[in-house]
Amino acid sequence: VQLQASGGGLVKAGDSLRLSCVATDRALVSYVMGWFREGPGKEREFVSAIGWSHEETYYSDSVKGRFIISRDNVKNTLYLQMNSLQLGDTAVYRCAATPVFNGGHDYYSEPSSFNYWGQGTQVTVSS
Repeated sequence: VQLQASGGGLVKAGDSLRLSCVATDRALVSYVMGWFREGPGKEREFVSAIGWSHEETYYSDSVKGRFIISRDNVKNTLYLQMNSLQLGDTAVYRCAATPVFNGGHDYYSEPSSFNYWGQGTQVTVSS
């Protein structure tokens, strides 16, 4: 599946931003979707994942309560609403897809669990 992420930008601490990820060649409904990020000098870090419906969502502790993941299976689009952005949220954000359902939080927290990756979109949070 081909994934295209967008929506990044330069914002101030406390601002909000919404990222989008569009699947261009296959139905998103066939995949569990996730967001990961790579901060300056840091390894790829799990941010959030969502199953087929909004009843199954997973978040890292660092974004829980601030970020909201959602998906529109009709529009074939994954979203990440990022609120109360902090300096530590500065990173390249990448969306990913895996055909494995019912994996659980620990499984989806691992980048190796995802088979398909979109290009990154840069999010920069300034003070």
